[in-house]
Amino acid sequence: MAKEMQDLQKQWYSMMQTIHSNSNVVAFMNSRVGQYLDDHPFVALSLLVFVAVSAVPVAFFLTFVVATAIIACFGVIIMEGVVISVGGVTLLCALCGLGVLSLAVSGVLSVGYVALSTLINYWYTPRCLLKKQEAKGSSVLNHPSVLDPSASNGKME
Repeated sequence: MAKEMQDLQKQWYSMMQTIHSNSNVVAFMNSRVGQYLDDHPFVALSLLVFVAVSAVPVAFFLTFVVATAIIACFGVIIMEGVVISVGGVTLLCALCGLGVLSLAVSGVLSVGYVALSTLINYWYTPRCLLKKQEAKGSSVLNHPSVLDPSASNGKME
């Protein structure tokens, strides 16, 4: 048991020599804070315990901050994607509805145009020809092609 204790003491001594020979440790120990802690070992031990114990909560907090930031970034990206997708689908539905509406309006206007032009041709042409024929002195009723365009069968009179 004594031999094991001596081996442990040698390992401890070599580790302390390695630490004390480090240039950063030498620079710290030559500073005012290092000299103060060297003169007051209880304060040094209290500071060491505080740093060691507070490392775990600080690590958890930093992990929480990083995880929250990453989740927030992904959340914004996902939320933006959802909003753009919903907006795109809404725009597609609106454009399809407007397309159907424009086809319906075009159909109604086309049917109205054909019906109106047919009615105008039916009502206006005989009266116009009647006035022209009366001015010339002949009767429109004697000409079947004026009243019924299919009666002429392509013959000119």
